[in-house]
Amino acid sequence: MGTSGTEDADLARSDPVLLTEPSGGTPEVVTDPRVLADVSAAIGAGQGPIAVDTERASGYRYSQRAYLVQVRREGVGTVLVDPIGLDDHLEPLISALRGAEWVLHAASQDLPCLAELNLRPDRLFDTELAGRLAGFERVALGTLVELLLGYRLEKGHGAADWSTRPLPRDWLNYAALDVELLVPLRDALEAELTAQGKLDWALEEFEALRTAPPPQPRAEPWRRTSGIHRVRTPRGLAAVRSLWEARDGLARQRDIAPGRILPDSAIVHAAVTAPADEAGLLELPVFRGRAQRRLADTWMRALRNAAALGRRDLPDPSPPNDGPPPPNRWADKDPAAAARLVAARAALTAIAEANRLPVENLLQPDLVRRTCWEPPAQPDAAAVAEVLRAGGARNWQVTLTAEALSQALRSVAV
Repeated sequence: MGTSGTEDADLARSDPVLLTEPSGGTPEVVTDPRVLADVSAAIGAGQGPIAVDTERASGYRYSQRAYLVQVRREGVGTVLVDPIGLDDHLEPLISALRGAEWVLHAASQDLPCLAELNLRPDRLFDTELAGRLAGFERVALGTLVELLLGYRLEKGHGAADWSTRPLPRDWLNYAALDVELLVPLRDALEAELTAQGKLDWALEEFEALRTAPPPQPRAEPWRRTSGIHRVRTPRGLAAVRSLWEARDGLARQRDIAPGRILPDSAIVHAAVTAPADEAGLLELPVFRGRAQRRLADTWMRALRNAAALGRRDLPDPSPPNDGPPPPNRWADKDPAAAARLVAARAALTAIAEANRLPVENLLQPDLVRRTCWEPPAQPDAAAVAEVLRAGGARNWQVTLTAEALSQALRSVAV
C-alpha cells in the first residue's frame, strides 16, 4: 500500500523543530468555576475548529474518566481544565464547545470519557482516522505532526497516573502540546484528503464515529483474562471467573485498575494449581507478597466458591459465539465459506491498495467474515450492498466494495 498521495519521504522535514512547551507557555490548570466561566466565554467567542484532548489514568484507576481536558482555539490559546476539581460546574465549557467542529486525535479513545462530562461534539474531525484514510502507514500524533508540519513533539507522559494532584509541570507541558498543533494538522490532512478525492469518505467516517452508540458490555468479561487458554477444565474456568469477579469488585470499590490489585497471571496460576487451603495459596508467586497476604481470605473464598459449584453451574469451555467461528477453523467446518473468505480478502486487498487505504478501514474485518460465512441467498451487488449497510458500512465503502465482494462470493460454488 502506498503511504499517501505525497510520499512520506517527501513530506518529512530533514530537521524538524523540537517543541518542548506550548507557544504561549504552559497554562495553569483551571479549577475555579469563575475562571472556567471566563475562559469558556473566550473559547465560545473564538473562530474556527477547537482542538480537544483528554488525559486518563488507565492502568492506575478502575474508571476511564477524564482527569484533565485540554482545549485550544485560535486566538484563545490552550486551556487546561480539571474536571475533577470542577465537579458539576462544567456547563460554561459545555456551552462554549457547542456547535463548533472538534478536532481530536484517535477520537474513539476520548469521546466516551468526554461524554461522561456531557461534552459531545456537534461536528468532528479525527486526525488519526484522517491519516489512515490518506494512506499514511504511521498515524501517531507525533509522527503526523513531524511529517506534515515539520515539528517534533516532546512526549513521554501518556501512561502517567493523571489522577495525581497536583499535576507536575512537565506533565502539563506534555498535555498542552497534544493540542498545540491539532488544528494545523487537521488543515494539512484535509488538504491531503481533498487532493486524493477522499474528503467525503472521511466526513462520513467522522460522522459515524461521532454518532456511534456506546459499545455493549461483554456478557462474560472474565473470559478475556490474559493467559486463560492455559485453563483446560470447566472447574478451572470457574476459578478464573470467581477470582476475576472478586478482584473486579475490589477494584471498582477502590477505583484501582484491576491488574494493580491482582495480575491476570496470578489468577490463571491459582486456577491451574487449585491450592487446597490458604497456606497453599500463599506459596504461589504473587500471592506471597504482603499486599496479597492481606487479601488471602478474599482470594481463597473465591476459589472455594468455585470448587463448590455443581456441574450445571460451571462455565461452558466453549461458550456460544454470536458470530462465525475463527477463520482458521473454516476449512474444516465449511470449506465453501473458507474459499469465499479467501476470494473476498483478495478482492478487498486489491481495492485497498488501489486507493491507498488500510484494508481494515475499507471494510470492517468482522463484517467481511460474517458476510462470507452467511452470504445472501442471491449474492448480487444489490443484495451484498444491503448486507453491508445493515452491518454498518458507510456509503463510500459500499460503493467501493459491493460489486467486487459480490463477484468473490459468486466465484465459489455453494
